[in-house]
Amino acid sequence: MEPTRDYPLFGGAFSATLPPGAIDVSDLRPVPNNQEVFCHSVTDQSLIVELLELQAHVQGEEAARYHFEDVGGVQEARAVQVETVQPLSLENLALRDYCQEAWVLSGKQQVAKENQQP
Repeated sequence: MEPTRDYPLFGGAFSATLPPGAIDVSDLRPVPNNQEVFCHSVTDQSLIVELLELQAHVQGEEAARYHFEDVGGVQEARAVQVETVQPLSLENLALRDYCQEAWVLSGKQQVAKENQQP
């Protein structure tokens, strides 16, 4: 079995550990500059890391939910399900000097793939 690998994101600003078989979608098609997109050919699942603009009217856990649901709305998701929202310890972040808090949201969205009807 192929081991996991650390993959640089956004020109090396930070990295993520990717599962075996993850494919960088930017090798297949254009991807917006604020996204890193990976897919898996066997499971048909995608992992999207997206840099988002600060929304001052929401903070903390609610900011993570706001952005996740907003992206689902823009993508015309049929279903948006938040599974977990957890704070990240700032001492573990490479960008800790630039943020007051960080959150990880795990969830699922049922979205049509490129060139398909929602």
